[in-house]
Amino acid sequence: MTVSIRPYDPLKDAALIHPWVTHPKAAYWMMQDATLQDVEREYAAFSAHPHHHVFIGLVDGEPAFLMERYDPAHLEVVGLYDPLPGDVGMHFLVAPTDTPVHGFTRTVITAVMTELFADPATKRVVVEPDVANTAVHALNAVVGFVPEREIQKPEKKALLSFCTREQFEAAVGAAV
Repeated sequence: MTVSIRPYDPLKDAALIHPWVTHPKAAYWMMQDATLQDVEREYAAFSAHPHHHVFIGLVDGEPAFLMERYDPAHLEVVGLYDPLPGDVGMHFLVAPTDTPVHGFTRTVITAVMTELFADPATKRVVVEPDVANTAVHALNAVVGFVPEREIQKPEKKALLSFCTREQFEAAVGAAV
């Protein structure tokens, strides 16, 4: 599989990701009832924000996942932990499929982490998935995330977890 990542295009990509973020398997994305216009507005705002960047991931040239990179000193977890220089927040969502491929999601999260650590300024990746999302907790552990503690966000109880470059490299067996 060949994975590439491109910037999200607010004028073209809302229609692409709308069925992804509203799919039942994306329940933790909390956009189940979002209209296409809701997704357009939300992601246009993300794209315009100086501390939030959105990307589309392609696998073998086909759109396959959504990736968000944010600055945790300014978004998502402000006041819930003390960010360190080089901390980068991340969200990712794999597009739903009727034909799952074994290991696909692991390939995607590894590519996302590789992309984040490609920036030499990135020292640690921060995630805050819902505490009930045990599938993503297990996946996060596979790429080196270590849970720190539960935090209460306005929309959910989350498991604050961190992954340093060294933890990622040790987990996946490759230097980035």
